[in-house]
Amino acid sequence: MSNQQLHDLDLYAWANEQAALLRSGRLAEADIEHIAEEIESTGSSEKREPVKWLRVLLLHLLEWQFQPTRRGASWEGTIANTRDELDDHLRNNPCLKSWIPDGLEAAYRRAAIDATTDTGFKRSTFPQTCPWTYDEIIDPDFWPETA
Repeated sequence: MSNQQLHDLDLYAWANEQAALLRSGRLAEADIEHIAEEIESTGSSEKREPVKWLRVLLLHLLEWQFQPTRRGASWEGTIANTRDELDDHLRNNPCLKSWIPDGLEAAYRRAAIDATTDTGFKRSTFPQTCPWTYDEIIDPDFWPETA
């Protein structure tokens, strides 16, 4: 089976085969073009990951602030775990920290839409822009006050 066919049919098998070829120094047999594409794709996925965690975190912080009667240990746990996931990801990919301001804006925009759906509140209920700094959002002692 050709590199192209294996890449298209079974990405995991293709990746393992390519890794073995690279490790054994058989570069002429390696699928260099697809390897480069997959590395770029992995980088893009890593860049999107903090926005996903921020979106979840911001959604729960909005719900915490705007639905105080629903606060509980489950929400606290979700917020704490999401903070940890985000922190772990950025610790493993420190160059992504510089992208946080742009990512925060995008994540908040989506989180506010999600909060509208989850709470049934109008979009205008929530601030147009993120009301918290990144340092507040990630701080384990930060809990937004009731709106």
